Amino acid sequence: MLALKRAYEPPARTDGKRYLVERLWPRGFTKESLRLDAWVKEAAPSDALRRWFGHDPARWEEFRRRYFEELDRDPSSWETLLREARRARVTLIYSSRDQERNNAVALKEYLDRRLAGRRSA
Repeated sequence: MLALKRAYEPPARTDGKRYLVERLWPRGFTKESLRLDAWVKEAAPSDALRRWFGHDPARWEEFRRRYFEELDRDPSSWETLLREARRARVTLIYSSRDQERNNAVALKEYLDRRLAGRRSA
């Protein structure tokens, strides 16, 4: 099972394994305060794609398409997340203010499709 949580929300026991899925470390946090199992920055979009997107809602669909292509090219970046999600609850931690259109939302969609046995769109 996969869940999403903003880094600014306090950790909870119900989070299961907590993975930060951002390329950049969220400001104002220590490793201890986030209580992460791992920082999986390789699963985040490339710097070029992240900058291009710039959280522009008009670019969301194209961002998702490009990001899924990046993920398709590098399965090693997300395989651990998928393997763990098959066993127990996994929470993808992100720092974006936009809770509907960010890389963690897209990554969860991508992984959910894999868990269901479907490839990315």
